[in-house]
Amino acid sequence: MLRIGRLTISDRAVAGTVPDLGGTEIERMLSDLLGEDVKFVSRIVGHDRNRIADAIRSLVDDEGCTLVLTAGGTGPLRRDVTPEATRLVIEKELPGFGEILRMKYYETTKTAVLLRSTAGIRSHALIVNLPGTPEGIRSSLEILGPAIYECIVHIR
Repeated sequence: MLRIGRLTISDRAVAGTVPDLGGTEIERMLSDLLGEDVKFVSRIVGHDRNRIADAIRSLVDDEGCTLVLTAGGTGPLRRDVTPEATRLVIEKELPGFGEILRMKYYETTKTAVLLRSTAGIRSHALIVNLPGTPEGIRSSLEILGPAIYECIVHIR
């Protein structure tokens, strides 16, 4: 069974004022994409670098997740610190994940250069930063799906 961590970064979702639509979309897309028995481990935290880093560490080190997808906190706003938190915990950065998203999105949206998604490996797990909206998650996973799958095969 593949354990997948899904970490939503949202002040409003952690406060319970909005539903976690991003996390729900991650589960829907990955269940279709991977086509194997998966167990999702969910976390929601606010826009705080240390809490994000702690949640990623916990999902990998304590929960045994082979894949951790974050949703949110990848924009240019001061509170958007997900890539910085990710870099605190990864052992090996995989910048191609963010690069391909920016390139593909730039074809239709010239502000795509503001997307700061990154990815990396911690121990036995791939960690990928995704945008926070269901639409952004869906299109990102359509682009990154084959690379995510291949990476998991190699590091499992």
